[in-house]
Order: sequence, then C-alpha cells, then structure tokens
Amino acid sequence: MARIAGVNIPTNKRVTIGLRYIYGIGPTKAAEICAKLGIPDERRVNQLSDDEVLRIRELIDREYRVEGDLRREVAMNIKRLMDLGCYRGLRHRRGLPVRGQRTHTNARTRKGKAVAIAGKKKVTK
Repeated sequence: MARIAGVNIPTNKRVTIGLRYIYGIGPTKAAEICAKLGIPDERRVNQLSDDEVLRIRELIDREYRVEGDLRREVAMNIKRLMDLGCYRGLRHRRGLPVRGQRTHTNARTRKGKAVAIAGKKKVTK
C-alpha cells in the first residue's frame, strides 16, 4: 500500500483515481501529476515501483498544497470571514448556506435535521 502525503492510497485502483484520495487533489491535478511524471493512465497503484512512488511524493510536496496545510488554510479563511463579521462570515457562524441558496425549503445539509415546531397543528377540513 502506497502512502503519500499521510494518506494510504488503495492498491488495486488506477493511479489517477488513487491520488484523488488525497485532500486537495482532484481529477485534473491527478492527471497532471501522472502526465508530469510520465506514468500511463492504465497503471495501477500496486504496479508502481518504489522509485515512482517516491517521485510522486516529492512532486506533491514540492508543487501542491494538500491535506493538513490546505485544511488549515481553508479553516483560517473561514475564521477570517467570521471575525470580520461580513455576510459570508455570519452565514458560516449560523450554519446556513453561504453562496446564496434558498433556505425557505431545502438547505437541510447545512441546517441539519428538521425540528418540529411545538403547538403548530395541521388544520383539517
């Protein structure tokens, strides 16, 4: 099992798919890394030599911000918005959608499970 940037990469997957398990590396960056190092698309992680794994690890450390550093940067950006008291910061603080989505209905991912309102009864006809 290859360990890159503190993440165990699944051995039976293709390299471009396996690299996506690292926070901060998506489809485009994974393909870019393989292209820079000359690793074919159909190559599997378990077929990589120790030298290739080392080259991938060094390239990611040198050119990309991933895992802990990226998570820290994102958290600091959100904290900065909250400290400023700007609209986006207030939305983060209240746990509501930040990017202009409606909240009258939907938004359950951000707001959490719906809470029933006490004393509100359905009117029957």
